Amino acid sequence: MLDIVKYILNDMNKQLDRMIKSLGQLDDDLIWHKQKASTNSIGNLCLHLAGNEYQNFVSAIGGKPFIRERSRGEFEPEGGITKEELQNLLVQTRSQSTDILASLSEMDLDREVEIRYSLEDWNHMHRTQALENETYDRRVIRLLLIQVAAHYGYHAGQIVLLTKLYKDVDENITGQYH
Repeated sequence: MLDIVKYILNDMNKQLDRMIKSLGQLDDDLIWHKQKASTNSIGNLCLHLAGNEYQNFVSAIGGKPFIRERSRGEFEPEGGITKEELQNLLVQTRSQSTDILASLSEMDLDREVEIRYSLEDWNHMHRTQALENETYDRRVIRLLLIQVAAHYGYHAGQIVLLTKLYKDVDENITGQYH
């Protein structure tokens, strides 16, 4: 496995461990609780991270089918998925990603891939009215790896913070004291 891939997967696995530890502290009601209408629940963030990782690593890099519904599938649900199901989704997505990323060569890192979006998601994200059924961005794999890892860490931090706000526990979720 390439060094950059090892580094990124190691970091993302640390974040995944923190998220699973956070989920373990909460019941399903707190996982789907929103502080305000303009915020996301921990459950929504977990669905979003699994969808983003699948879309970029499994679908775009790995060539697997594009099956993400970002707007409706990740941000609208307000429950119905247990913490065990969320954990399984995150772990299964990581397993698929690891299999795909482990097979990359140094030459693959400079290859450009297409990241597909549904028309609804594209229009919502870009505030445009695209006319195609699906549209896409292009990214070089090396940069996509970094972008997805940074996105993952950002939202994992939100999950840890929300968990600490909901439950005042002595256990250190991040493994670091700060």
